[in-house]
Amino acid sequence: MVHVFKYKSYNYIYDSGSGSLHECDDKTYAYLAYKLGQAEKPDLTADEIAEIEGDIAALKEQGLLFKEETAARPAKSNEVKALCIHICHDCNLRCRYCFADEGAYHSEREFMSEQTAKRAIDFLIENSGNRKVLEVDFFGGEPLMCLQTIKNVVYYAKEKAAAVGKKFLFTTTTNALLLNDDAIKFFNEEMENVVLSLDGRKEVHDAIRKTVNGKGSFDLVIDNIKKFVKSRGDKHYYVRGTYTAKNLDFSRDVLFLADNGFDSISMEPVVTDIDDLAIKEEHLSTILKEYENLCDEYLARYERGEGFNFFHFNVDLEGGPCLSKRVSACGAGNEYFSVAPNGDIYPCHQFVGDEKLKMGSVFDGAIDGNIRSVFAENCLFTREKCDKCFAKYICSGGCSANNYHFEGDMNKPYGVTCEMMKKRIECGMHVLASKKQHKKV
Repeated sequence: MVHVFKYKSYNYIYDSGSGSLHECDDKTYAYLAYKLGQAEKPDLTADEIAEIEGDIAALKEQGLLFKEETAARPAKSNEVKALCIHICHDCNLRCRYCFADEGAYHSEREFMSEQTAKRAIDFLIENSGNRKVLEVDFFGGEPLMCLQTIKNVVYYAKEKAAAVGKKFLFTTTTNALLLNDDAIKFFNEEMENVVLSLDGRKEVHDAIRKTVNGKGSFDLVIDNIKKFVKSRGDKHYYVRGTYTAKNLDFSRDVLFLADNGFDSISMEPVVTDIDDLAIKEEHLSTILKEYENLCDEYLARYERGEGFNFFHFNVDLEGGPCLSKRVSACGAGNEYFSVAPNGDIYPCHQFVGDEKLKMGSVFDGAIDGNIRSVFAENCLFTREKCDKCFAKYICSGGCSANNYHFEGDMNKPYGVTCEMMKKRIECGMHVLASKKQHKKV
């Protein structure tokens, strides 16, 4: 399908079949919007229409406009490539919006034993088939509460992988409260990527991310995060924030993080049903405008040589995941699983604790085939709402867990998230076009 959209004074045409993005003049934009049923018939002369149609025909001939979309369903592999290991179901913070029930996952607070974690590594290797590169994410709760266990498991995994000609990539997410010199050294040696939770401005962070005694945690973590980022060199990390209905001016928090020296940033909308924090339809107009505010400043800083990486503006139309991968959507429940502290297996970290979706245990090695088949069949083409959406080959139909928890069905995209995603993609396309133009000058 073809999507035409405006960003301020810029006009864009995006062809989802080919993944091509074109900038056009006002007349071409108006004509295409009319032909696509999105606008009234423009006042154009016959010569102007003929010229526009000639340009359209040339792009069609090159396969860059009105290209037929793929309808082939992906064949998903049964080889497991990644595990999210819940090294503990406990946390040293009590963040109000935490989907994991402040680390407890609506159950008892507990820590994974080293034996269970090592068995999870064995399970991954045993079920990885011909895959040579395997991924493990140490998750919580707060993983740094179990640093020694993580160390022992990483060393065990590397030894086991080397013996069978495989390799592990490790990642983790931390609130940075326990991010001391020992942890920093280990992370820099062994972690492919580290995600550090920081919501932005002190008053925003402290309002939600509180310690066990109810006090704000900003002053306790900011220096730890700065020290880690300074030590990280060219290795991957993200400073990840969450915005809520309490800070709809979240662009200020993104820029605050950039001003504090963090050049790899993500700022996610909260996913919660807590009334005073939840993002609702009534907030969307403000949020969409805020993404534009952020986009403008993001590009202004880039042009001044002060650019940073903002995750949601990274739209790669040329070198990103192949089309079959984007169509297949998330690998949760099929190629990727989460392991609870007791060894139980779930489709992903956001399903942990849902007994209806418990798929087995690393100790017996068996996976519930019925649940797995549901996730294996799940893809972009099982989500009917996505059929007419220009963003489908970029977002792949959204998060299955969010769809399930808010709409009751993995195949029904959560509407509020859809609107934010489409705006972020349009901003990302404008960023992509602007950066290319900047390089030409």
